[in-house]
Amino acid sequence: MTYARSTFDSDPDSLPRMPSWVTSGPVETLETVAFRSGAALTVLDQLVSDPRYGVPVKLLANRLALRAATATSKLEGRLAREADIRDAYHLTPPGEARGPDGDLLVFWRESSRARPGEIADLVGAEYAGEVGVWLDVGLERARTHGPLSGCVAALGAVLEADDRAERTACLFSDVVLARALNWKQVLPVTAQRLTKAVLRDLTAEGQGADLAVEVRVLEAIEESIRVARDLARRAETLRAVAPKLRAKGSDAAVALFLTEDAVAPASMLSPCIRGTSIPMTDRAARRFCDRLVELGVARELTGRPTFRLYGIAS
Repeated sequence: MTYARSTFDSDPDSLPRMPSWVTSGPVETLETVAFRSGAALTVLDQLVSDPRYGVPVKLLANRLALRAATATSKLEGRLAREADIRDAYHLTPPGEARGPDGDLLVFWRESSRARPGEIADLVGAEYAGEVGVWLDVGLERARTHGPLSGCVAALGAVLEADDRAERTACLFSDVVLARALNWKQVLPVTAQRLTKAVLRDLTAEGQGADLAVEVRVLEAIEESIRVARDLARRAETLRAVAPKLRAKGSDAAVALFLTEDAVAPASMLSPCIRGTSIPMTDRAARRFCDRLVELGVARELTGRPTFRLYGIAS
């Protein structure tokens, strides 16, 4: 397989980025948030919508899903660590219950792949009848006042109905953002910087609550830009060394690393590489992952001698 090289091949700094003259000023009013968010969303839209920049969008979505799961675990009062959530999802044997931590990551991973008509399936029968209403509230506000204002409106509409539905509220905010920007998939952005106190003020209609939420969402968007730029560089490095890999099925295995935030050799590469019928023994899978680490394009994520997970280097 020949991997398409991105246009920033010789100059990683040519990737779209936030101008320093935009980020240097304080964010103190709704007007400054609107201005700065316009710049940030333009940059993020370029990164995820233009294939010339080489951002592995599926990998980006899965990495943001893990961050969203960690953030919403805190919002829901469980305080699970990112590593615990990742392990619960990736290391639970097929057919066994993943538990609340693993299920939370399932929610966010599925949200990034959901089509418009599948949102009701994600939120469950309890809220299915409100899906259209909540989306209309957010999208109408986005149309008249901008995407971030639409995100806040969606958050508020869900939490007004149920102040414990934090993950659902963040999901609807993400859907509104994706639709406002005509993205093909939802990116789990909103939850990353939100706190229980900020959302509590929003539902209580406290003074400055809308601004506080917009600032947090703006921070999450800017952080997502940094993650997207970093993954584009890391993915380009992995693509560059791919021809050096001689193991059978190495092309398919590299493709898996370009979509999955964490790869378990024993279950995702062996006995067959996930998504293919290409066989790979357990030993070959472990050797392949160790080879990527030797080449500096992947890292082991757990620090354990067994039940290891690997991901693109960062």
